[in-house]
Amino acid sequence: MYDLTGFQRDLLYVVAGKNGPNGLAVKAELEEYYESEVAHSRLYQNFDRLIEKGLVEKGRSDRRANYYVLPDRGRREIDTRREWENQYVTVPVVNQPTSTTATADE
Repeated sequence: MYDLTGFQRDLLYVVAGKNGPNGLAVKAELEEYYESEVAHSRLYQNFDRLIEKGLVEKGRSDRRANYYVLPDRGRREIDTRREWENQYVTVPVVNQPTSTTATADE
């Protein structure tokens, strides 16, 4: 996963979080996250790279649409990445002092 771009990682995470999404569903999720349009060419070129690496598999849902799923390798890569991230971003819970509120009788 270390050799993926940020966009490719995001693409992988979206596929992992959906149940066999088609390309347009993935595109819509990424556009919502990035708050900008994602070019079809960028999306499908990156899908192709992830497929070549064995991180995503493509299936055909009908004559016009494909669906994308994560094989075991893709899931393992995400799990490994999240373990690595957690060692840096896990923030311990700090006990906050409870506030005492004065009542009108005091």
